[in-house]
Amino acid sequence: MTLHVLSARVLSIVPPMTQLNTPYPATAYLTGFLRSHGVHAVQEDLALALVLRLFSRAELQAIHAALPAKRTPAMDCFDRELPRYLAAIEPAIAFLQGRDTSLAWRIAGRDFLPEGPRFAALDEYVAPDGGDPLAWAFGALGIQDRARHFATLFLNDIADVLRDAVDSRFEFVRYAESLAQSQASFEPLATALAAPPTLVDTCLHELTLAALARHEPTVVLISAPFPGNVYGAFRIAQTIKALHPNVVTVLGGGFANTELRELAEPRVFDYFDHVCLDDGERPLLALLEHLDGQRPQERLVRTFLRNGGKVAYIAGEEADIPFDAVGTPTWDGLPLDRYLSVLDMLNPMHRLWSDGRWNKLTVAHGCYWKKCSFCDVSLDYIGRYDAASAKTLVDRIEAVIQETGQTGFHFVDEAAPPKVLGALAAELQQRNLAISWWGNIRFEKSFTHELCQQLAASGCIAVSGGLEVASDRLLALMKKGVSVEQVARVTHTFSEAGILVHAYLMYGFPTQTVQDTVDALDYVRQLFAAGCIQSGFWHRFACSVHSPVGLHPDEYGITLKPLPHTSFAKNDVRFIDPTGVDHDAMGRALNKALYNYMHGIGLDEDVRNWFEQRVPKARVPRHFIERALQNR
Repeated sequence: MTLHVLSARVLSIVPPMTQLNTPYPATAYLTGFLRSHGVHAVQEDLALALVLRLFSRAELQAIHAALPAKRTPAMDCFDRELPRYLAAIEPAIAFLQGRDTSLAWRIAGRDFLPEGPRFAALDEYVAPDGGDPLAWAFGALGIQDRARHFATLFLNDIADVLRDAVDSRFEFVRYAESLAQSQASFEPLATALAAPPTLVDTCLHELTLAALARHEPTVVLISAPFPGNVYGAFRIAQTIKALHPNVVTVLGGGFANTELRELAEPRVFDYFDHVCLDDGERPLLALLEHLDGQRPQERLVRTFLRNGGKVAYIAGEEADIPFDAVGTPTWDGLPLDRYLSVLDMLNPMHRLWSDGRWNKLTVAHGCYWKKCSFCDVSLDYIGRYDAASAKTLVDRIEAVIQETGQTGFHFVDEAAPPKVLGALAAELQQRNLAISWWGNIRFEKSFTHELCQQLAASGCIAVSGGLEVASDRLLALMKKGVSVEQVARVTHTFSEAGILVHAYLMYGFPTQTVQDTVDALDYVRQLFAAGCIQSGFWHRFACSVHSPVGLHPDEYGITLKPLPHTSFAKNDVRFIDPTGVDHDAMGRALNKALYNYMHGIGLDEDVRNWFEQRVPKARVPRHFIERALQNR
């Protein structure tokens, strides 16, 4: 195939807000791919840049100047202790970046950082012997971890002040999420974008202009993976269009892929010239060829644009780039030494998410199972499964290590296939390559004792997987393809290999009764008690229009509530469940119980004790999990 030389200068941007500890991988993949095709491509993480700008001495003084007369406790503490905040902020940031680890001793001593309302949670921990209440989390020598937790609480206090005094939408992750998530109308976002800029908006505006001055792009790609990135993405595009109208702006990412598939709002194109769906490689190549005059507009691929004042969608017929041909992602241009290793939640798996810098890679495109009824299996990112060889994967791993100097990898697959992981582990061992890695799997029987041992030997430190509702009836309705007994055996096998196991748990699934919820909690209790899982998190079920439940609600015993006319975002849909269970009340009990189980508390207690209301006794046999493990 002839490689056409494309003249575009492409800048890919990560908009606020995403993870603080490591770059979101979309721009790394796109930049690596475009460079492999001869395109001048660079990248910027404006999410990190915005946080580092806001959490500086100068901006803290600006936040203080904006404090209103009526103040929250966080504001009062910030006002009263301003000199200490100003003295501590930049050293605390440097500590969380790993550039000044000796500061841990002062931070851990709790006499260096001013302590606002976020620190009150520390008083809830009570040591049984009256000693150190955090010994269970950090032990006697965990100075660095203890200090990281305190420094994270310090940042959270400041974030609370920023949100209450400057921008009510500010969050470290879900920034202005409600303006975009399943918003049928563009009006709330348009109103916010037309409002006078806040301090946060002004900082983002200046950072955007600085990035444009550095790189002088002709095309800017903005990847918005989540609803909490969308407001920032539009603010960035707004700045570009106001001051550099000839720069072509393109929106893509997970939000567009799931929520903008029926986009009909022309005002979106006041900010973005194009919106691309699904994997970006093929649509972007087609778009860049079009901008170079090498391809007519009608041959674009999966691209929205405005034509004659109306939104048009050009689907295109061309096949996607095979997964083994998308190339190796590059983090070149991203400030890898400036990310923040935060420690806000003491859940062991959540710590992996937020602490340390992980190279994010994908083992395979899509999901090899693609049957779960709550999942967006009708969309490309789930439904099109495409794997690469183990050799290709390890070649990519070696290239990333060479570039970043870091050997930690997070495989961000929906569910990494056992066969591919086995081949990957064998290739890593054959090359004698030492890495640490973790990722998401299905708890299926293919994960034998031998395979789990091999994965551990290759560097696997943790896995997460969906137990969802621990009920065989509901697991069958979900089409998970696993049973509670099977999950017990597989998770225990991983644990025996020294691999941390995190269980994704779900409540509120269609037809789930109070009895189902109580039984599920008892299964979870037994799994913790038997050492099968060490971490977990309860998610409230949400019905997506792209999932089998949303597409065929009658098969799940529910009725969908009518959606309003949609011209912008469409994803979550509310439904009527005839069981009428108060799942919010159930969720409070489930989360409280899980928090205690992760700390080894209450594992012998009746699960009914966690509920505020009267609930039936669990029907689960007392030694169900224990017997399942004995019968392996």
